[in-house]
This record gives sequence, C-alpha cells and structure tokens, in this order.
Amino acid sequence: MTDSNPFPRVMSPAPRWPVGGLLMLVLLACVVLWPAQARAQITAAARPGATPAWDKGMIPINAESYYHAIACGKQGGDDPPCVFWDTGICRNGDFTLTFYSGYKQVAYEVWTAVRNKRPAPQPSYQSAQRTRVTLGVTPVKGSTNAFTDLVLTRGGTVVPNLGRSVSGGGGQFTFDYPAWAPTSRVTLELVGRTKTVSCVIPPEVLQQFR
Repeated sequence: MTDSNPFPRVMSPAPRWPVGGLLMLVLLACVVLWPAQARAQITAAARPGATPAWDKGMIPINAESYYHAIACGKQGGDDPPCVFWDTGICRNGDFTLTFYSGYKQVAYEVWTAVRNKRPAPQPSYQSAQRTRVTLGVTPVKGSTNAFTDLVLTRGGTVVPNLGRSVSGGGGQFTFDYPAWAPTSRVTLELVGRTKTVSCVIPPEVLQQFR
C-alpha cells in the first residue's frame, strides 16, 4: 500500500540556541529581575495619638518647641507617642530607625524624671540648641541583610551628613535640621549587603517629626 500523501513526512529538527544568544537571555533575565530582588520601597507613616499636637517638623530648639517638649515629657507613661514619635517609622523587616533631636532630648529628660516619680526638671536650653539630628539604624532581630550605609536625598539630590559611624550591623548618621524640613519629601536609602530598603517620607509625615 502506498501513502496517499505525495510529500514525505519530515520531522523538524529541535531548535538550537546559539551559545551566545542563550547567554544574552540569561543576562537579560538577571538585569530585569535584579532590581526587584535587591530593592524594597516603602512609605513612612507617622505614629498616631501624639499629644500635644505638633506640625512644624524637626526644627532647632526655640522657646515654643522647648516648652512644648517639656509638656510632652510631663505626660509620663510607659510609651508616650510624643516622646517616641519615631517608633515604627519606615517599618521593614531589616532595619529599625531611631531619631534623636533637641526636642527629644528635652522631652526624654523630663519624661525620665516624671516616670521615676521625680519633679520635672528644667533641661538645658543651650544644650538642646547645640543638638543636631542623629538617626540611628539597628538591625531587626533575625535579619541577614547586613547594614552598610544610609543615603538621604531631597529632590533627587543627596544631602551630606555631618558625621557617620557604621559598626555592629548598624550605624549613626548626623544631619542638620534643614535636611528634614517638611517642604518636600525625603527619601532614605538603607543600604544592606543583599538588599536596599528605600523609605519615602512625605511632607505631611515630616511635619509630625519633633
């Protein structure tokens, strides 16, 4: 019996990728996937319930902010939001942030005394005026993303720090107050060995910094 198909059946050969082309595909996949693996972006959220209310952001100590900070510290309690307003700022699975400013210096000193049943002190106004903003970075328990650096930008421009120290998986970075002015958003790049955490702080959140 003869086959009714006049054309012989020919099996198509399996496609073969040139070695160079296959390598280019692998490299392209790495380029596409790498940013998603190496960067996490979050938006900062202000801690609710902080009284007395404050909307001027972190500024050098003046008469208004000095007495405002004293009133804040006099509230006492275990965890007053006006003293520890930075709790949970830029919350992520790798790094915890803690801010220290002239306002916090005054409020914390008063709060510590009140919490220990002592009269509220009159903290040094001059010392608070000399205090700049220091941002501390500590690793979250269990994180394997070792911290290496912090970069602060405003409007795409890097703001230079006044001092930095990186050790023990964390670091401290000091800036002047204009770096945190609530006139435009701030971006913090928390650089780790395996991933960078990018935290955007909108102006309305910066207004609640103290």
